[in-house]
Amino acid sequence: MVTTSTFAATAALIGDPARASMLAALMDGRALTATELAHMAGIAPQTASGHLARLVEAGLIGLVRQGRHRYHRIAEPAVAQMLESIMSVAADLGGDGALRRAVTPVVGPRDQALRRARTCYDHLAGRVAVALADRMIERRQLEFSPDGGALTGDGTAFLRELGVELDAVGLGGGRVFCRPCLDWSERRPHIAGVVGAALCDTCFTRGWLRRIDGTRAAAVTPAGQLALRQAFDLRFDAEA
Repeated sequence: MVTTSTFAATAALIGDPARASMLAALMDGRALTATELAHMAGIAPQTASGHLARLVEAGLIGLVRQGRHRYHRIAEPAVAQMLESIMSVAADLGGDGALRRAVTPVVGPRDQALRRARTCYDHLAGRVAVALADRMIERRQLEFSPDGGALTGDGTAFLRELGVELDAVGLGGGRVFCRPCLDWSERRPHIAGVVGAALCDTCFTRGWLRRIDGTRAAAVTPAGQLALRQAFDLRFDAEA
Protein backbone atom coordinates (compact mmCIF):
# COMPACT_ATOMS: atom_id res chain seq x y z
CA MET A 1 0.00 0.00 0.00
CA VAL A 2 1.31 3.43 -0.94
CA THR A 3 1.51 5.85 1.95
CA THR A 4 1.67 9.61 1.83
CA SER A 5 5.24 9.52 3.12
CA THR A 6 6.49 7.08 0.46
CA PHE A 7 4.67 9.04 -2.24
CA ALA A 8 6.28 12.26 -1.03
CA ALA A 9 9.71 10.64 -0.73
CA THR A 10 9.57 9.34 -4.30
CA ALA A 11 8.44 12.72 -5.60
CA ALA A 12 11.25 14.44 -3.68
CA LEU A 13 13.85 12.12 -5.17
CA ILE A 14 12.73 12.92 -8.69
CA GLY A 15 12.26 16.60 -7.89
CA ASP A 16 15.96 17.35 -7.49
CA PRO A 17 17.26 18.89 -10.77
CA ALA A 18 20.45 16.81 -10.84
CA ARG A 19 18.64 13.54 -10.17
CA ALA A 20 15.93 14.46 -12.68
CA SER A 21 18.62 15.08 -15.32
CA MET A 22 20.23 11.71 -14.67
CA LEU A 23 16.91 9.87 -14.77
CA ALA A 24 16.02 11.63 -18.02
CA ALA A 25 19.39 10.62 -19.46
CA LEU A 26 18.55 6.96 -18.83
CA MET A 27 15.16 7.12 -20.52
CA ASP A 28 16.58 5.99 -23.88
CA GLY A 29 17.12 2.52 -22.41
CA ARG A 30 20.91 2.65 -22.23
CA ALA A 31 22.95 1.97 -19.11
CA LEU A 32 25.52 4.63 -18.17
CA THR A 33 28.34 4.98 -15.66
CA ALA A 34 28.31 7.41 -12.76
CA THR A 35 30.91 9.54 -14.53
CA GLU A 36 28.82 9.74 -17.69
CA LEU A 37 25.70 10.63 -15.74
CA ALA A 38 27.60 13.28 -13.78
CA HIS A 39 28.68 14.87 -17.06
CA MET A 40 25.13 14.86 -18.39
CA ALA A 41 23.77 16.41 -15.18
CA GLY A 42 26.55 18.98 -14.99
CA ILE A 43 27.70 17.95 -11.51
CA ALA A 44 30.85 16.52 -9.95
CA PRO A 45 31.31 12.71 -10.06
CA GLN A 46 31.37 12.56 -6.24
CA THR A 47 28.05 14.42 -6.08
CA ALA A 48 26.56 12.14 -8.72
CA SER A 49 27.60 9.04 -6.76
CA GLY A 50 25.63 10.24 -3.75
CA HIS A 51 22.53 10.96 -5.84
CA LEU A 52 22.77 7.61 -7.61
CA ALA A 53 23.10 5.72 -4.33
CA ARG A 54 19.81 7.24 -3.18
CA LEU A 55 18.09 6.39 -6.46
CA VAL A 56 19.36 2.80 -6.30
CA GLU A 57 18.24 2.45 -2.68
CA ALA A 58 14.79 3.73 -3.61
CA GLY A 59 14.52 1.21 -6.44
CA LEU A 60 14.27 3.80 -9.21
CA ILE A 61 17.62 2.87 -10.73
CA GLY A 62 19.17 -0.58 -11.07
CA LEU A 63 22.88 -1.32 -10.89
CA VAL A 64 24.41 -3.52 -13.59
CA ARG A 65 27.88 -4.99 -13.03
CA GLN A 66 29.82 -5.95 -16.14
CA GLY A 67 33.31 -7.12 -15.23
CA ARG A 68 34.95 -4.34 -13.24
CA HIS A 69 32.52 -1.74 -14.55
CA ARG A 70 29.28 -0.57 -12.93
CA TYR A 71 26.45 0.84 -14.96
CA HIS A 72 23.15 2.42 -13.99
CA ARG A 73 19.83 2.01 -15.76
CA ILE A 74 16.11 2.53 -15.11
CA ALA A 75 15.14 -0.23 -12.70
CA GLU A 76 11.91 -1.37 -14.34
CA PRO A 77 9.32 -0.36 -16.95
CA ALA A 78 7.00 1.09 -14.28
CA VAL A 79 9.66 3.66 -13.36
CA ALA A 80 10.11 4.67 -17.00
CA GLN A 81 6.34 4.99 -17.40
CA MET A 82 6.16 7.21 -14.33
CA LEU A 83 8.96 9.45 -15.61
CA GLU A 84 7.42 9.67 -19.05
CA SER A 85 4.07 10.67 -17.52
CA ILE A 86 5.72 13.39 -15.45
CA MET A 87 7.50 14.70 -18.55
CA SER A 88 4.21 14.75 -20.43
CA VAL A 89 2.43 16.67 -17.67
CA ALA A 90 5.36 19.09 -17.37
CA ALA A 91 5.24 19.72 -21.12
CA ASP A 92 1.49 20.39 -20.99
CA LEU A 93 1.90 22.81 -18.09
CA GLY A 94 4.65 24.65 -19.94
CA GLY A 95 7.68 26.26 -18.39
CA ASP A 96 10.48 28.71 -18.87
CA GLY A 97 13.08 26.21 -20.00
CA ALA A 98 13.64 22.81 -21.51
CA LEU A 99 14.55 19.75 -19.50
CA ARG A 100 18.28 19.83 -19.00
CA ARG A 101 20.01 17.25 -21.16
CA ALA A 102 23.71 17.54 -21.78
CA VAL A 103 25.19 16.26 -25.02
CA THR A 104 25.07 12.47 -24.99
CA PRO A 105 28.55 11.14 -24.27
CA VAL A 106 30.30 8.79 -26.66
CA VAL A 107 30.39 5.42 -24.94
CA GLY A 108 32.37 2.35 -25.87
CA PRO A 109 34.87 2.24 -28.74
CA ARG A 110 35.22 5.22 -31.05
CA ASP A 111 36.10 3.01 -34.00
CA GLN A 112 32.96 2.71 -36.13
CA ALA A 113 33.74 -0.84 -37.24
CA LEU A 114 33.91 -1.98 -33.61
CA ARG A 115 30.70 -0.16 -32.79
CA ARG A 116 28.92 -1.78 -35.73
CA ALA A 117 29.86 -5.42 -35.08
CA ARG A 118 32.50 -7.20 -33.02
CA THR A 119 33.03 -10.30 -30.94
CA CYS A 120 32.50 -10.23 -27.17
CA TYR A 121 34.30 -13.36 -25.99
CA ASP A 122 32.49 -16.07 -27.97
CA HIS A 123 29.39 -14.12 -28.98
CA LEU A 124 28.48 -11.09 -31.08
CA ALA A 125 28.34 -7.52 -29.83
CA GLY A 126 27.79 -4.07 -31.24
CA ARG A 127 24.93 -2.40 -33.07
CA VAL A 128 24.17 -5.45 -35.21
CA ALA A 129 24.10 -7.85 -32.24
CA VAL A 130 21.76 -5.61 -30.25
CA ALA A 131 19.48 -5.31 -33.28
CA LEU A 132 19.30 -9.12 -33.55
CA ALA A 133 18.29 -9.39 -29.90
CA ASP A 134 15.75 -6.58 -30.23
CA ARG A 135 14.08 -8.23 -33.20
CA MET A 136 13.82 -11.61 -31.47
CA ILE A 137 12.33 -9.96 -28.39
CA GLU A 138 9.78 -8.09 -30.53
CA ARG A 139 8.77 -11.40 -32.11
CA ARG A 140 8.51 -13.11 -28.72
CA GLN A 141 11.29 -15.50 -29.68
CA LEU A 142 13.56 -14.33 -26.88
CA GLU A 143 12.97 -13.14 -23.33
CA PHE A 144 15.37 -11.05 -21.24
CA SER A 145 14.97 -10.19 -17.58
CA PRO A 146 17.28 -9.07 -14.75
CA ASP A 147 17.54 -12.77 -13.80
CA GLY A 148 18.66 -14.03 -17.20
CA GLY A 149 17.38 -14.92 -20.63
CA ALA A 150 15.39 -17.64 -22.32
CA LEU A 151 14.51 -18.81 -25.81
CA THR A 152 10.83 -19.42 -26.40
CA GLY A 153 9.66 -22.39 -28.45
CA ASP A 154 9.26 -20.10 -31.45
CA GLY A 155 12.78 -18.78 -30.87
CA THR A 156 14.29 -22.25 -30.82
CA ALA A 157 12.47 -23.19 -34.02
CA PHE A 158 13.52 -19.92 -35.68
CA LEU A 159 17.21 -20.41 -34.90
CA ARG A 160 17.18 -24.03 -36.02
CA GLU A 161 15.57 -23.00 -39.32
CA LEU A 162 18.34 -20.43 -39.65
CA GLY A 163 20.91 -23.21 -39.26
CA VAL A 164 22.04 -22.32 -35.73
CA GLU A 165 23.26 -25.54 -34.09
CA LEU A 166 22.32 -25.00 -30.45
CA ASP A 167 23.40 -28.51 -29.43
CA ALA A 168 26.81 -28.27 -31.03
CA VAL A 169 28.12 -25.65 -28.61
CA GLY A 170 27.28 -27.70 -25.54
CA LEU A 171 26.68 -26.91 -21.90
CA GLY A 172 29.99 -28.06 -20.49
CA GLY A 173 31.31 -26.47 -17.32
CA GLY A 174 27.90 -25.36 -16.10
CA ARG A 175 27.60 -22.92 -18.95
CA VAL A 176 24.51 -20.68 -19.07
CA PHE A 177 22.25 -21.46 -22.01
CA CYS A 178 21.01 -17.95 -22.68
CA ARG A 179 21.63 -14.65 -20.94
CA PRO A 180 21.67 -10.93 -21.70
CA CYS A 181 25.08 -9.27 -21.89
CA LEU A 182 25.21 -5.49 -21.61
CA ASP A 183 26.74 -4.11 -24.79
CA TRP A 184 29.81 -1.91 -24.29
CA SER A 185 28.90 0.63 -26.97
CA GLU A 186 25.11 0.36 -27.23
CA ARG A 187 24.62 -0.07 -23.47
CA ARG A 188 21.69 -2.36 -24.19
CA PRO A 189 21.75 -6.16 -24.09
CA HIS A 190 22.90 -8.54 -26.77
CA ILE A 191 22.69 -12.35 -26.60
CA ALA A 192 25.32 -14.31 -24.67
CA GLY A 193 25.61 -17.86 -23.36
CA VAL A 194 25.27 -20.98 -25.50
CA VAL A 195 22.67 -19.29 -27.71
CA GLY A 196 24.89 -16.26 -28.34
CA ALA A 197 27.93 -18.43 -29.10
CA ALA A 198 25.97 -20.64 -31.50
CA LEU A 199 24.52 -17.63 -33.34
CA CYS A 200 27.99 -16.09 -33.60
CA ASP A 201 29.46 -19.32 -34.95
CA THR A 202 26.73 -19.55 -37.57
CA CYS A 203 27.32 -15.98 -38.75
CA PHE A 204 31.02 -16.66 -39.33
CA THR A 205 30.80 -20.20 -40.75
CA ARG A 206 28.11 -19.16 -43.24
CA GLY A 207 30.13 -16.14 -44.32
CA TRP A 208 27.63 -13.57 -43.09
CA LEU A 209 30.38 -11.93 -41.07
CA ARG A 210 34.13 -11.86 -41.58
CA ARG A 211 36.77 -10.98 -39.03
CA ILE A 212 38.83 -7.85 -39.53
CA ASP A 213 42.50 -8.67 -38.99
CA GLY A 214 44.13 -7.34 -35.83
CA THR A 215 40.89 -6.34 -34.12
CA ARG A 216 37.70 -7.75 -32.57
CA ALA A 217 35.66 -5.95 -35.23
CA ALA A 218 33.66 -7.91 -37.78
CA ALA A 219 32.35 -6.79 -41.16
CA VAL A 220 28.92 -7.76 -42.45
CA THR A 221 29.41 -9.28 -45.91
CA PRO A 222 26.99 -8.73 -48.83
CA ALA A 223 25.73 -12.28 -48.24
CA GLY A 224 25.29 -11.44 -44.58
CA GLN A 225 23.33 -8.31 -45.35
CA LEU A 226 20.96 -10.34 -47.48
CA ALA A 227 20.61 -13.18 -44.97
CA LEU A 228 20.12 -10.93 -41.93
CA ARG A 229 17.68 -8.73 -43.84
CA GLN A 230 15.59 -11.77 -44.76
CA ALA A 231 15.77 -13.46 -41.35
CA PHE A 232 15.69 -10.46 -38.99
CA ASP A 233 14.40 -7.69 -41.24
CA LEU A 234 17.57 -5.71 -40.55
CA ARG A 235 18.36 -2.72 -42.71
CA PHE A 236 21.94 -1.86 -43.52
CA ASP A 237 23.03 1.62 -44.54
CA ALA A 238 26.16 3.69 -44.18
CA GLU A 239 25.61 3.87 -40.44
CA ALA A 240 24.64 0.28 -39.62
